[in-house]
Amino acid sequence: MLETVDLTQKISEKEYEHDVPLLQAQLRELAYQLYLRKRLLVVVYEGWDASGKGGNIRRVTARLDPRGYEVFAIAAPSGEDKTHHYLWRFWRRMPPPEEKQVLIFDRSWYGRVLVERVEGFAKEHEWKRAYREINHFERQLTDAGAVVVKFWVHISPEEQLKRFKERKDKPYKTWKLTDEDWRNRDKWGEYQAAAEEMLVKTSTLRAPWTIVAGNYKWYARVKCLRTLVETLSRELDYKPKRPPAGKNGKPE
Repeated sequence: MLETVDLTQKISEKEYEHDVPLLQAQLRELAYQLYLRKRLLVVVYEGWDASGKGGNIRRVTARLDPRGYEVFAIAAPSGEDKTHHYLWRFWRRMPPPEEKQVLIFDRSWYGRVLVERVEGFAKEHEWKRAYREINHFERQLTDAGAVVVKFWVHISPEEQLKRFKERKDKPYKTWKLTDEDWRNRDKWGEYQAAAEEMLVKTSTLRAPWTIVAGNYKWYARVKCLRTLVETLSRELDYKPKRPPAGKNGKPE
């Protein structure tokens, strides 16, 4: 599946500068509709190291009301989280929709069938069982009225290496590159096989995966924003207005 993704997809700077503020303004309006209707949007970002998930998330949240969203950067469980079932730490982060309307997970419960599978942190019967557990978990969310959107941001090994070298050579980016990133890169084939199986077994009608070609960051950012706007418009049966242009010609 992933080998067939067209990673050459790109957009021009003009398209990017036009589409991003427009989609951000529409997403802000849709988030307000979530607030009015007491609905929850759960966004999951998975993908390769250096695929641009963080920058993508910043564009998604840029114009949202900060009182209405929260971003969780998920790492290995620690403390009390380690003493419970792996899904417990995600359940406890699901607030009532009157408190938060948008939850974004930078890495997620899919670590069970990705890093924990490949690195041997979960036994084979545990990660195989997780596909069913995750599908049930997401079904419970959607049954309760949540909208679940899942992104796999895909890049090529060559593009990842280019971004790793850029991080290594730029002092303000070196903090992003760790020894673990290089170790994970050495297991590219194993991680891709795990990702392929995950995408097949956990893409459901109510919580499908969207595979995002991420070699060109501008394209990936617009793709995610547009997917969120289109999904919420459909789920809420609400068409956001086209915002008026400001003095610079961009949507206000």
